[in-house]
Amino acid sequence: MGWVERRTVLITGATGGIGRAAAFALARQGAELVLLCRNAEKGAATRREIARETSNEKTSLLLCDLSSQAQIRAAAEEFLARGTPLHVLFNNAGVLNAWREDTEDGIEGTWAVNHLAYFLLTNLLLDRLKQSAPARVVSVTSDAHSWAGGRLDFEDLGGRGQASPMRRYGISKLANILFTRELARRLEGTGVTAHCFHPGFVGTGFAANNGAVAALAMRFLSRFNRTPEQGADTGVWLCDADPAPENGRYFVDREARWPKRYAQSDEDARRLWEASERQMGLRA
Repeated sequence: MGWVERRTVLITGATGGIGRAAAFALARQGAELVLLCRNAEKGAATRREIARETSNEKTSLLLCDLSSQAQIRAAAEEFLARGTPLHVLFNNAGVLNAWREDTEDGIEGTWAVNHLAYFLLTNLLLDRLKQSAPARVVSVTSDAHSWAGGRLDFEDLGGRGQASPMRRYGISKLANILFTRELARRLEGTGVTAHCFHPGFVGTGFAANNGAVAALAMRFLSRFNRTPEQGADTGVWLCDADPAPENGRYFVDREARWPKRYAQSDEDARRLWEASERQMGLRA
């Protein structure tokens, strides 16, 4: 057993891909899991399978569509009302949309799920993380942050004006790294740390929501790439390592690496945080 034994871990997107693989691995380490997912049936099935395969029955569900600010707020409120500690928040759920599609809040979908959901959920649970310290926030990002092509455009956050879905995705992954950087700075001295990691190209159902052609392409490519378990490995290590790995860093294959230079900008990290607060109504 590792550091997470008998500690509470909340994982988003826990019924498929990297999140599911991480949930099983952390269950084997004795963690108490809160599985945040959209589909109650899939969530219940995942709980049963975890119990059967790991003998860990310390799991619960939290239902939430991360494209909805209202649902994120409701899920956070429900979790906080349970009164349980929170030692690890694992921000995992993400999308790659082939077309621009706004959420119910009028925000471009890739940006809403891949960055703002991380930001809002983390902020809503931040006091509980501090109360539970030592604690940590672990977020999935990607080497695809290089697809952003340069620094964030603060006149078009999220890349609504970008025609390329890959560019929009890259912008959201760049935001994940900058978010982690600023979060780590703000958490210094609290006993809570922040980390992000690149899982590699993983053979999952990711991007299968973009139609038959995209699903077929992903299925073909997945034969040559990592399994969900391999993709989850660094994230599980970041959750479980004792002591916690270096605060605020970007990790690949369990090693701290330097992302693109524009992902190392403290100024952009601060500006992104403040802009995200305004988008989420956390700041006047």
